[in-house]
Amino acid sequence: MDEYLPFDIERRRIGWWVIALALFATLGLFLYSFVGTFVLGLFIYYGARPMHVRLERRLSDGLAATLTILCLVVPVLALLGYTGFVAFQEFSSVAGQNMVQLVLKRLPGNSQSLGTVLEQPMQFVNQLGNVSQLQSGLDTVLTTFGTVATGLLHLTLALTFAFFLFRDGDRLEQWFSAEVGSEHTAIYAFLSAVDQDLETVYFGNVLTVLLVTLTSIVVYNGFAYIAPDPLSVPFPTLLAVLTGLATFIPLVVGKVVYLPVAGWLGLQTVRSDATGVLWFPIAFVVVSFVVLDFLPQAVLRPIISGQTLHRGLVLFSYVLGTALFGWYGLFLGPLAAVLLAQFANIVFGNLLRGEPLTPQPSRATTLGSDPKTGTNTDD
Repeated sequence: MDEYLPFDIERRRIGWWVIALALFATLGLFLYSFVGTFVLGLFIYYGARPMHVRLERRLSDGLAATLTILCLVVPVLALLGYTGFVAFQEFSSVAGQNMVQLVLKRLPGNSQSLGTVLEQPMQFVNQLGNVSQLQSGLDTVLTTFGTVATGLLHLTLALTFAFFLFRDGDRLEQWFSAEVGSEHTAIYAFLSAVDQDLETVYFGNVLTVLLVTLTSIVVYNGFAYIAPDPLSVPFPTLLAVLTGLATFIPLVVGKVVYLPVAGWLGLQTVRSDATGVLWFPIAFVVVSFVVLDFLPQAVLRPIISGQTLHRGLVLFSYVLGTALFGWYGLFLGPLAAVLLAQFANIVFGNLLRGEPLTPQPSRATTLGSDPKTGTNTDD
C-alpha cells in the first residue's frame, strides 16, 4: 500500500489547492465589490503611517493605532460640525428667526408638533391624504439619508481596515516572510518596495492637502481683509478648508470653491453698481488659480509625491485613475502606478530574459524605491 501513498498525498494537495482557489476567489469578490473602501483604507493607512510610527515608539501597538485613528476622526468631526454650524447661521440670516423657529417646531420629536397632532388629528390625517406630496418628500429624505449612510459606512469600514493594519501590520509581515517569501526573495522585495513607494505617494498627497489648506487660509483671509466696500469674502477659513479637501481631486482641485466665490464677488459688484472695485474679483480669480490651483497641481503634488517615482507617472495616475474609476480612482490610480513601476523595476527584466528571479532591482530604470532601504534606485 505504500506505493499508493505519494498519489494520495498529491490528491490531497490538489484538494487543498481547490479550497485555496475558492477562498481566494471569495476574497477577490469582496475586494472587487468594496474596492473603493479598501483603497481608501490603504490611503488612510499610508497617509497617517509616519504619525503612527512616532506614536508606536512610545506606546503599545493597540494604543498607538487608536490614537492615530482618533487624530484623523476628530478633525473630520470638527470640520463637519463647523460646516453645519455655518450652514445653520446662513439659513438663519436668509430665512429669518421666525422661519427658523417654525422649522424647529416641526422637527420630529418636538413636543409642540406632537401636541398639534393630538389636538387636531383630522388635520393631520388630511395632510397625510396628499399622497403625492408626502411620497415626494419621503423619497427625497430617504435618498439623502441613504447617500449619507452609505458614505459613512464606507468611511467607517476604511478607518477600521486602517486601524487593523496599524495594529497588526507587523504580525502580517512576519507571517508573510515566514510562510510566503523571506527577505531574500523577489516577492518580498517587490512588496517591500511597493510599501515604501505607497507611503511616499499617499503621504505626499496628504502633505499637499495640508499645505494648500494653510495657503488658502492666508489667501482667503487676506482677500477678506482688503476687500473694498461693498464686497466681502464669506467665511474665508471654511472656504480654505474646503479648498484643501478639493485638492484631492485632480484637475478640478480648488475650482469648485474659488470660482463660485469669484462669481459671488462679481454679482456683488454688479448689484452695487461699483465698477471701480471690479479689480477685486479679477485679482481673486487670478491669485487663486495660480497659488491654489496651478502650483499644487503642476508643481507641488508631483514634487512631493514623485520623490521616488516619475513625476509625470504620478500626475497621470491621479488624473487617469479618477477619470476611469471615479472617486476611488484617486487612490487606486497611484496604487496601480506603483505596482507597475516596481514590477518593471524588480521582476520584468528577469522574467523576460528567463533568468532566475532575484530581489535585486534593475539599474536600467530610475523608477521606484529600492526594496530594503527605500532609497531611489539611481542612488
